Amino acid sequence: MIPLSDYQKIGIGLSGFGVVFLFLGMVLFFDRGLLAMGNILFLAGLAFVIGLERTFKFFFQGRKLRGTGCFVGGIVLVLIGWPVVGMLVECYGFVLLFGGFLPVAVNFMRRVPLIGNILNLPGIRSAASWIGEGSSGSNLTGAFATRGLTRRRRS
Repeated sequence: MIPLSDYQKIGIGLSGFGVVFLFLGMVLFFDRGLLAMGNILFLAGLAFVIGLERTFKFFFQGRKLRGTGCFVGGIVLVLIGWPVVGMLVECYGFVLLFGGFLPVAVNFMRRVPLIGNILNLPGIRSAASWIGEGSSGSNLTGAFATRGLTRRRRS
C-alpha cells in the first residue's frame, strides 16, 4: 500500500466528487451547475493529489498546450451556458491531455474482477483492446491529434 499524505487523501476525495458531479450533470441533461462544480472539484483534487507546481507543469507543457486549451475552453463554454458543446470540447481536451495514460488505465482495469468482465463483453472488447494497445498511447493520441503538431520521441 502506498502511503498517502492528508492532502493527497483530500485530493482523491475532491476528484471523486468531481467525477460524480460530472456524471450527474451529464445524466441530468447537461445541467450547467453540476458540470461546473464537477470541473472545479476535479481540477482542485488533481492539484491536491500531485501538488500545485506539478499540476501547472503538467497542463502547460509544450506538447500539451492544445489539450489544455480545449479542456479550459470546454470549461468556459460550460460556464457561459453551452454545456453540450463545452463537454464535447472538454472531452477532446481530456483525451489529448491524458491519452498517454488511458492504455495503462485500461490494462489495469482488465485485471479488476468485475470491471475486467465488463471490458471483455463482445461490444466493449474491441474498443478496450484498441485503447489498451501499447503502453505509449501513440495510437490514441495519434487518432485524435492532427498530423505534424504532436511531438514524437526521437529514438
